[in-house]
Amino acid sequence: MKRVITYGTFDLLHYGHINLLKRAKQLGDYLIVALSTDEFNKIKGKESYFSYEQRKLLLEAIKYVDEVIPEENWDQKINDVISYKIDVFVMGDDWKGKFDFLKDYCEVVYLPRTPEISTTKIKSDIQYNIK
Repeated sequence: MKRVITYGTFDLLHYGHINLLKRAKQLGDYLIVALSTDEFNKIKGKESYFSYEQRKLLLEAIKYVDEVIPEENWDQKINDVISYKIDVFVMGDDWKGKFDFLKDYCEVVYLPRTPEISTTKIKSDIQYNIK
């Protein structure tokens, strides 16, 4: 079985997230999503609209996602790859090159983002009541 992992906050879930998860799942048989905890988001300077538990519930309902684990710090990735026997590490291409150090442990794939949508855009559009 080929195991894939991706990381993210996945707040205000949208079709760009779904596209990423679908394409990540196509790279293997089992997809793990490491979901940023609320505490880790604070360290990153982010504040999610939905709590970790709410975001986890949403991700678990998506047919492409097999397992959701907490992302609690920047340094856990090597340990996750080893512990979960990961074959493919996937991130959006806005992170291109940032996780190449994982190539010693697994394949690293940067997928193109869905260009016209992002959580930041949704928040901005709502703030200015724009569609």
